[in-house]
Amino acid sequence: MTTVNIRNLCVYCGSSPGSRPDYVEAARALGNELVRRDIGLVYGGAQVGVMGAVADAVLEAGGRAVGIIPRSLVSKEIAHDRLTELVVTQSMHERKTIMAHRADGFIALPGGMGTLEELFEMWTWAQLGYHDKPIGGLNVAGYYDRLVDFVATTVAEGFVRPDHRDIWMVESDPSALVERMIAYEPKTVSKW
Repeated sequence: MTTVNIRNLCVYCGSSPGSRPDYVEAARALGNELVRRDIGLVYGGAQVGVMGAVADAVLEAGGRAVGIIPRSLVSKEIAHDRLTELVVTQSMHERKTIMAHRADGFIALPGGMGTLEELFEMWTWAQLGYHDKPIGGLNVAGYYDRLVDFVATTVAEGFVRPDHRDIWMVESDPSALVERMIAYEPKTVSKW
């Protein structure tokens, strides 16, 4: 197998800053790491919260940031007006489809239900063989610890295979996570 050529990473994250400054700081660190490695950002298009922090860091460091946002969320999530490119879609489904197609991998930063839904959709698609792109989670301040434990329970209870659990690479350091994404070798893992 060959490694994946990572030109753009899709980052799923909250339009809220969360309750800890660590979340915004980690988003900024990830943004700087992407630029350092000449990797473009594809994300939800907001200028607020964790989303805004990762985009601002990329832009301030001279990188490429592409936002994809549904028309109905332009004012709610406050669409970023300084991006390399802003794509306004007609629906959330169209947003997620474009994000998936424009990215060579996916990273989940801390976020809410939308972030989790996007993470699980890409993880499920990988499990089903719809894509073979790397999927990571930046575990800021232990944010994903309980999710990692819960997924271990799904494996122990026979609902998820260990190979499918291992599709999601979790790291607490942005540089280590991006390094794993770059070194990722797609594997053919049977659903059954």
